[in-house]
Order: sequence, then structure tokens, then C-alpha cells
Amino acid sequence: MKDKLLKIVDFSRSLGAEYADVRYIQEENETLSMKNGRVDGIDKTDDEGFGVRVLVKGAWGFSSSPDLTLWEKVVKEAVEVARCSALSPKPGGINFPAMKAIVDRYSTPFAEDPFKISLEDKLLLMGKADEAMRRVPDVKVAKTSLGFLKITKHFASTEGSYIRQDLLESGGGIECTAVGNGEVQQRSFPNAFGRQQLTGGFEHIRKMNLPENAQRIAEECSALLSAPQCPSGTMTIILDPTQLALQIHESCGHAVELDRALGMEASFAGTSFLLPDMAAKFRYGSDIVNLYQDGTVRDGLGTYGYDDDGIPACRTDIVKNGIFVGYLSNRETAAQIGHTTSSANRACSWNRIPIVRMTNVSLAPGTWSFDDLISDTKEGLYLVTNKSWSIDDKRLNFQFGTETAYEIKNGKLGRLFKNATYTGITPEFWAGCDAICNEKHWGLYGIPSCGKGEPMQTAHVGHGCAPTRFRNVRVGVA
Repeated sequence: MKDKLLKIVDFSRSLGAEYADVRYIQEENETLSMKNGRVDGIDKTDDEGFGVRVLVKGAWGFSSSPDLTLWEKVVKEAVEVARCSALSPKPGGINFPAMKAIVDRYSTPFAEDPFKISLEDKLLLMGKADEAMRRVPDVKVAKTSLGFLKITKHFASTEGSYIRQDLLESGGGIECTAVGNGEVQQRSFPNAFGRQQLTGGFEHIRKMNLPENAQRIAEECSALLSAPQCPSGTMTIILDPTQLALQIHESCGHAVELDRALGMEASFAGTSFLLPDMAAKFRYGSDIVNLYQDGTVRDGLGTYGYDDDGIPACRTDIVKNGIFVGYLSNRETAAQIGHTTSSANRACSWNRIPIVRMTNVSLAPGTWSFDDLISDTKEGLYLVTNKSWSIDDKRLNFQFGTETAYEIKNGKLGRLFKNATYTGITPEFWAGCDAICNEKHWGLYGIPSCGKGEPMQTAHVGHGCAPTRFRNVRVGVA
């Protein structure tokens, strides 16, 4: 494979490419679903192909194919696309700094290969969780799912790099719907929308303890049917990590993608309120807010060895002591503002050109235990597991709904509420952050459905966080 791919980039150079790279990707995907005691689907797919990216006369060109024997045709197409693009040059041109050649191999660390676990064992585990949920009379729909992805990626460039990566992901979860009292309510575990996903093996599924948690989740779902409506007003809230992960994703992760800030990603996914001249000056949140991106942390869904520029994954600060300091970037966008890339150039497939994507964007842990955080909160709400979200293109104004809310009264968790929502403006919301739980309560959460780009690219990204308190938040419908 190395010889084939180096031949492709050499041919690209012979046709006038100032730079070229090629990615050859093989994917093995398995998804299993169960609904109300019956196997709802077993989907196994294999996919492979390659994509060639070239820089010619200061413009990018890209082409791809599932058939590697067509490599000459694909290279010629990519070069032709670049030459046509060069007829309408980008103002200021494209600055793509040279990098040293890297020859390496990276593999996701894992304990159990999920593709070697028998289908019978997987279905047995799912069946136990499904049965436990359906023991609760009000539960009318019980769903369980497992998903596994194995990616083998070969990368070569005209700079002499050749990198192989073997990436592995495992995910699973449960979801139930209860009906009664003129209400329909849902609960998910261990993450929103029935799926938590991480890099690694089947050990992640075992740690979820889906059968052991299934009846508890179903009982909570049933209890929501008769729970009072969540109160409205301005109050203190504590977000559980599953909800906070999506809050970070929408109000920070997308906001700090540098292609957005530069106006390169605008028509589909919007721009950003965090413009380049605001770096190191703008107060994004309170002094205890420290956000960072890290493509190296074990188990993160946005973890890998090298991005699709062939640059090693790294960790960089985004918000330091409340001040916005850095972006998610690739070689091209970072060079445009005089920064170093944060190794965040990724494509979702062999047939997509790489763009700036999230890695693992996380909130650093604080010092509080969860019990102390609740005890220190005189009155408020503990909001758990996302149900809905909405945020504007610039990532400023948002609204989120959660599956459950618990009353906090005089430092104790109390009544269960249904249909909780909260709204805010990003820097005002994060300015109200006054307490973060410690490392004991910190965990990684995966979002395998992050959409961006035209044509659409669905990326797998991660977020780390712990329960966190926010003051003066608008809750409910005023």
C-alpha cells in the first residue's frame, strides 16, 4: 500500500501539484438494534476507497473513487478541479506551511475487539436490557442498540509522509418511551438519544451495565408521566455531564472552528461570534472556565494519532481562566492568522475533502464533590440528559431541553420535574459558571452525529466534563 500511495502523490506532482496527499480508507461497521423484545436490525457494512487532494496554482482540487485501479484518472480529475478553482483565486491565496515527513503507525488502544464478540452474546446482553425496561407497565417502547466501527486509514503525501492508522469505536445504549396521563415521555442511558460511543473495544459496553440500569431508567420514564411541569424563572442550575457535553459541543466546539470564524464555513453551518481579533482579549466565561481540545486523550471519540493533514494529534487551550485564547484549526486556517495548527483537519470518509472538525473539546475539572455541590446549592434545578436543542448560526443564542429535572431545595435533591428547558447567550451563560466537580466525577462523552459542510460530513467527536453549576439562568417558558 505504501508504494501504491507514494506513486499516486508522485504522479500528482508530475502534473503540476505543489502539494498532494492521498487517503485510502477501509471501514467495517456493525450496528445492532432491538425493539420491544425483537431484533429490529442487524446491519453489517464494509466500505473502502481513496481520495486525492492537490494544491495547484494556489487552489485546492479533490477527487475520489472506490476503485484504486482508477488512480491516474482520479489524480487528473483532482488537478483539473484545482486548475479551474484557480481561475477564481482566494483573496490572499492559500498559505499551506510545509511540514517534516512522518512515517508512523497508530492504533486505538482497546481490551476487547468487539468484532470478535459473538452475535449471540451481543443479542443476549441487549435482550436483558430490553426485558428489564419492559417490566415497567407504562413503558410502551423499549429500544437497545450497539454499534461498532473499525477504520484502517493509509495516508501519504508529497512531503514524504506515510501514516497508517487503525481506529476502533464501540457504542451502545438504551432508550424507552412511556405513555399515560395524556403524556408521552422518554428516557435515555447512558447518553442522549440512546447511544454513548467512545474509541476502544467492547470493554466500554460492559462498563455501561445496560441491563443493570435498564429498569431504573424505565421507572424514571414512567415517573415523568405524573411529574409536575418544570417551573419557569431565573434560577441556579446544575448540568449533568451528558447535558453539559452537548452544551460544550454547541456553544464552544462549533464556535471555535477557525474556518467558521474566517467565513469559510458559512452557508450551511453558520459562522461564529468568536472572531480572530478577539483571541487573548475576549472574556468567554468566568475565571474557573478552562476549555481545551485534545485529540490524544484515551477513549475520546475525537481521538486519533494524526489528522488528515498528516499532523500529530495534540492538546491546545481554547479558553484559559475564562479568556478565549485559541481555535480548532488545520494547517491552512492556522497559517492564515499566524498560529500553529491544532491538528483538527478531518474528513468523514474517503470521498470527502478534509475540513476543520472538533476533536475532544472538554471542560477541565474543578474541585467540588457532587454531594458538596448539591449541599452548597440552596435552591435550583439539576438537569439531566439532553432532549432537544437549538442555537443560532453564530453560536450565541441557544435553548436546550432535558429529559429530566430534579428540584434542589436547601441543599438536597427533591422532586422530579418534566419538560425542562433553559435558554441563554453563550458568554453570559458561561460567565455564570461558579462551580465544577472534580476529576472523580469527570468523564468522556461521545457525539457520533456532528454535521457540518456541503456536501454533508458527519463526524465523530468527544467532550469531557463533570457536573457544573451555573447561576442566573432562564429556565422554562417565561
